[in-house]
Amino acid sequence: GVIRHVYGDRFPIGEPSGEISADVTRLSEMFARAGLQAPVLDRIRDEIWLKLWGNVCFNPISALTHATLDVIASDPGTRAVAKAMMLEAQAIAERFGVKFRVDVERRIEGARKVGAHKTSMLQDLERGRPMEIDPLVTVVQEMGRLTQIPTPAIDTVLALTAQRAKVAGLY
Repeated sequence: GVIRHVYGDRFPIGEPSGEISADVTRLSEMFARAGLQAPVLDRIRDEIWLKLWGNVCFNPISALTHATLDVIASDPGTRAVAKAMMLEAQAIAERFGVKFRVDVERRIEGARKVGAHKTSMLQDLERGRPMEIDPLVTVVQEMGRLTQIPTPAIDTVLALTAQRAKVAGLY
């Protein structure tokens, strides 16, 4: 494979505690010397959730439909499912103190602009590799249970995705 760093990409790093430690500062400096932007953030959990926010919906929807991000985010039906899942995940994250720096529509639009990208879960399915269902979807469902926040859209898509993976022998 080829790793291509696109100008403007950034790879934020940080300590879960929010501390700006010497270790994380050194790591940021090493990335910078290699030509990568790796800003140190005091709220790294917000960035992790921002990434998970898209993964929780786009990955399983793509595995079910075999559609790329641009198609999922452009089609009214799949866009609505993605939005419903994201709003559930947002409510859970906010219960844990997470602050999203973009709204749900902007996050979906950002995914659409990525273009004809196949998610990692779809790539795993196509290549016959175990799918990352639990770390991307089940964990959010479980956090919903812990916080007593209903997750009907996540529950439905998770059930379908798990069955799809089981039928393919990948779960």
